[in-house]
Amino acid sequence: MNANNEVWKLLEELSSKSGISEVIINNVDNVYIEREGELIRLNAKFSPEDIVSFCKEVAQFNKRQFNREHPILDGLLPDGSRINIISSVYTTSSPAITIRKYLTNLTSFDQSPGLFGLSPKWITFLKALVSSKQNIIISGGTGNGKTTFLNMLMQEVSPTERVVTIEDTKELQFKVPNTVRLITRNAASSIETPLGTRELLKNTLRMRPDRIIIGEVRGEEAFDLLQAMNTGHQGSMCTIHANSPAESLSRLENLFLFSGYDVPLKAVRAQMCSAIDFIIQLDKDKDGKRIVRKITEISNMESDNILLQDIAVNKDGQAAFTGLVPIRVKELMNYGLNTDFFIEI
Repeated sequence: MNANNEVWKLLEELSSKSGISEVIINNVDNVYIEREGELIRLNAKFSPEDIVSFCKEVAQFNKRQFNREHPILDGLLPDGSRINIISSVYTTSSPAITIRKYLTNLTSFDQSPGLFGLSPKWITFLKALVSSKQNIIISGGTGNGKTTFLNMLMQEVSPTERVVTIEDTKELQFKVPNTVRLITRNAASSIETPLGTRELLKNTLRMRPDRIIIGEVRGEEAFDLLQAMNTGHQGSMCTIHANSPAESLSRLENLFLFSGYDVPLKAVRAQMCSAIDFIIQLDKDKDGKRIVRKITEISNMESDNILLQDIAVNKDGQAAFTGLVPIRVKELMNYGLNTDFFIEI
């Protein structure tokens, strides 16, 4: 990368500062960072040439096209941060650049005590969810830490398992040796026949995975993921963009129906009910701190409706027991959860 480019210089300078989660370049002289939930405007200014050069180098690094025909670029920076660029063709001035910083200091629950408002007891609960191979959806809005949380759950996967991951950009960081990392490609890539999440997921079922991990479910692949969860691929995990557990199921239901199969709504919900075990809802508190808002179990169906029960909700910044014991409690106790966990909590 061009070390004399002012955009790269700024990113290098910011890399040594802690707590920065976003870098936003709206224009050559309109630059913000998000630090600990607060947006701060920087006294920074770039030349149009630096912005254009930076965009070209990022496209080259990601082996993607970025031009009038392909005006949106999603990719990674060399440090693992996620970047989105939209061309000046669709803005009022220069390309708009948004960078989600890769936080290298967040590695595991044990090494990040108190993160997401989780006490050591609830971390034990989450570890039991992973070890007992519950199918988990991580739900949340933009910037609430869905990928970070999925990364931390992935640290608890046994090294004896075979894992296949599917992502748009390589963001998951974990050390399971028997792993295949699949990256989707779109029309802007240099690949002649690009494959999306759904095509890769269909192939994944032929790769003998113990777990299937999808960075984010956002399309027709919802149908194939539920089929996989229902046919022996326990312990699968994904993230979804939604503001509540109920909304995440509604969104998944709509994505399922977009797959084009003529399936009655009750049958779709029955598949969801049998496939998904827990939903972890992420949010931000009034101070902008990322928290686990709810840990919700899918318990059963009543008529056409999926029944949910909240096992934990956030109170005063900390996850707190609701008094409802999971119906899968015996499974969890077989994988490290103490028999008196819900008595002591």
